[in-house]
Amino acid sequence: MRLIEGTASASGIRFALVVSKYNDFVTDRLQAGAVEALESAGAAPADITVVRVPGAFEIPFAARHAARTGAFAAVVCLGCVVRGETPHFEFIASAVSHGITAASAETGVPMTFGVLTTNSIEEAIARAGKGTANKGWEAALAAVDLVGVVAELRRSAPAPS
Repeated sequence: MRLIEGTASASGIRFALVVSKYNDFVTDRLQAGAVEALESAGAAPADITVVRVPGAFEIPFAARHAARTGAFAAVVCLGCVVRGETPHFEFIASAVSHGITAASAETGVPMTFGVLTTNSIEEAIARAGKGTANKGWEAALAAVDLVGVVAELRRSAPAPS
């Protein structure tokens, strides 16, 4: 049996963080957590690019474009959608999750999901606190891990015959 898994090192790897400006009192914290996680894994500040978009709905579009540049090994998607009184929450949450999945599949660039979908502002703030429980932190470290997985899969792929 052969095991392929990622790495914990972000040294020399370039990342894009696509961050929603809507609910910025939460998304700013997610961004800070993601940056802190990447830097703690060895990423240089110059290797982290933040792309701010109006809202969560726009994240997949910007993530796809960031991936298409070829400049980034992974894209970390950060946003916050809070349930309200209308079905808007379900439409946005579904569109964003499916859009990110499709963008990653289309481009072949790992994209991680750090988009909070919560029932209340309080839940969102709790998930954007300091330290390793911050969902931005988790999404960033997942991106580091996936970059390692992709690199290892490419190295171990059999040569075309």
